[in-house]
Amino acid sequence: MDGPLVSYYGDDFTGSTDVMEALASNGVSTVLFLDVPTPELLARFGDCRAIGIAGTSRSETPAWMGEYLTRAFEWLNSLGADICHYKVCSTFDSSPEIGNIGKAIEIGRSVFGQSVVPVIVGAPQLKRYTAFGNLFAAYQGRIFRIDRHPVMSRHPVTPMDEADLAVHLSKQTRLPVLVADLVAITATDADARVDELASALQGILLIDVDSEATQEAAGRQLLRVTGRSGSFVAGSSGVEYALLSAWRRSGFIGSSGAEFPDIGPVDRLAVVSGSVSPTTERQIRTAVENGFESIALDPLTLVSEHGEGAVNAAVEAGTQQLRQGKSVILYTALGPSADRGADIDRLPGARHRLGSALGTILRRLIENERLSRAVVAGGDTSSHALRQLKIDALTTLLPLPQTPGSPLCLAHGDYQPTNGLQIALKGGQVGTDGYFVQIREGRKH
Repeated sequence: MDGPLVSYYGDDFTGSTDVMEALASNGVSTVLFLDVPTPELLARFGDCRAIGIAGTSRSETPAWMGEYLTRAFEWLNSLGADICHYKVCSTFDSSPEIGNIGKAIEIGRSVFGQSVVPVIVGAPQLKRYTAFGNLFAAYQGRIFRIDRHPVMSRHPVTPMDEADLAVHLSKQTRLPVLVADLVAITATDADARVDELASALQGILLIDVDSEATQEAAGRQLLRVTGRSGSFVAGSSGVEYALLSAWRRSGFIGSSGAEFPDIGPVDRLAVVSGSVSPTTERQIRTAVENGFESIALDPLTLVSEHGEGAVNAAVEAGTQQLRQGKSVILYTALGPSADRGADIDRLPGARHRLGSALGTILRRLIENERLSRAVVAGGDTSSHALRQLKIDALTTLLPLPQTPGSPLCLAHGDYQPTNGLQIALKGGQVGTDGYFVQIREGRKH
């Protein structure tokens, strides 16, 4: 191989660590940069077989994508990886105005100079499934079509009101979309069927995944299509999960995954949360039942002209609890009933400022109390909060097999207080009720 096995751009930070965890757990050494790295920084991770950039495009406009994604894709293309992946959330939530997946695919298709862009969204490991182009996702032990999902159909920024992903994409791009469905990819003449679809297409090829068997079939077809049309693909971390078995068959990776021992507990943990998900609400309540102190923050004050004072007050309150030996959670909402999103959206750029404010609070708590472990909850929050921590790169420290997609990471950088920080980035709907307690205890199960 002349280049890495895979390079990728994650449209938010939690999704970026999701890919890193999937690869690292299966023996593919991976580094995740927070921006296009300098040659010197890249050289520090020269042994990695997967290279990613954690981005913010899930919460950005098409105009922003045209400028920033073009630059990122050009750099990723220069790495010469077998696969270059534009990673999106497994719930595919996006809109023409915000997080436009169709626009991102158009940019990648142009940079990589290819006609067909394969897309895989289904990931049974995350309880996400696609069947005949329609997306389904789990919630509280039940499977819902995504437009009827109790959380994602009501997402505060990009609610998913359409389960047919071809229809959903048609609102974001003029590129035609065809589906390599469950029947096609499991047929005895699957190769011929997929080739017929790809040869007739100047656009997007969705590949269904609803089980481990179809995931393996999808990975095989993904390698076949990219081998002919070009390396650029899009989709969830289902792309990586589909590729892993194909890579094993080809001998690119070994048959066993990497070992990650438990790292043990810390006496104090700091969490900041901008999530309004009921999943995060349960996690906060469970943490409080297990000794955490919770501090409610007013999101509107944090993004107002009084924001600096609100940040200072939050840091003071958090520091007081930490100095009493307690772990602390500072949150802007406790479930959907406390969502102030409509008010926040009346202020231009307020969501970005809110994430940055939470990141500033967390950094100052880490500095003040020399914390070694922290968590940021909320996908959009993480993307903007983490930039305040002066971190250059992340690697996987502790995968969480029971709740994939939210590993504990190790931070790398030149800023002493956060170099070596153990940090987890958790999407709103990700994790068991005991997630924050589990991170405090530093254990996989």
